[in-house]
Amino acid sequence: MICLKAFSSPLHLPTLRRIAPSSSLRTRVAASAAAMSSSSAVAAPVEHIVLLKARPEAVASGAAAAMVSSLQALATQVPGLVYIHAGPVLRLRSPAAEALGPTHLLHSRYATKQDLATYAAHPAHVAAVQGHVLPNALDTTAIDWVNAAELPSPVSPGSAVRLTLAKVKEGVEVAQLVEKVAAATKAAGEAKGAKVSFGENFSPARAKGYQFGMVAVFDSVEELDAVEGDGKVEEAKAAVRPLLDEVLVLDFVAGPAAGEAPTPASL
Repeated sequence: MICLKAFSSPLHLPTLRRIAPSSSLRTRVAASAAAMSSSSAVAAPVEHIVLLKARPEAVASGAAAAMVSSLQALATQVPGLVYIHAGPVLRLRSPAAEALGPTHLLHSRYATKQDLATYAAHPAHVAAVQGHVLPNALDTTAIDWVNAAELPSPVSPGSAVRLTLAKVKEGVEVAQLVEKVAAATKAAGEAKGAKVSFGENFSPARAKGYQFGMVAVFDSVEELDAVEGDGKVEEAKAAVRPLLDEVLVLDFVAGPAAGEAPTPASL
């Protein structure tokens, strides 16, 4: 797993009142939870990541929370969507992440690139983007890849995820980085329980030059924190570092299923 020295950026989201769910809401929650758990069924998913920098006034007014809810609700509205999470960033962990300043992100998975294209064009997705994302986000960055790891990396509510985006040095092919990461992660083994997905970005238009993406999934924040300083992880990072020009690293926690009140987050 690739990461740089951590730092935190404080941001407090408003507390939302928990409401007793109706039967229809329980149905939507169950469907969303099924979408999350089914991510383990796709051995080589197409990964879709969008980093969002919310306007400060949107955070203060609750519009950012509404934006997150509108995106999370897509779990029950868009066919072919294997998994989706929208929520706040937990920690920014590299200078590049600090410079970009994302406050929220969306992570979703699909069995095929065509399923991703269907999601992008779906009226519910278009409505969420036009009605909530565009008015409330100062900036967005998006990257997509097909998982090149040998094993799946299932995500469950409460999973801690480390996201790494990278640009390679001049003269280095992205395929070289993918190959090196595959070898390095295999050598490191499943460090402290991490499951990984990584690959070459195939959607450069909104990626701000990032050519490679990777997520490392842990059962909890405590397990994620435990990899810091792990000898095998440090060896894996050292193996790929010579190929890298710029690395963006951040952490997030997969939230509750759509319809459940989120726990207030201090970023």
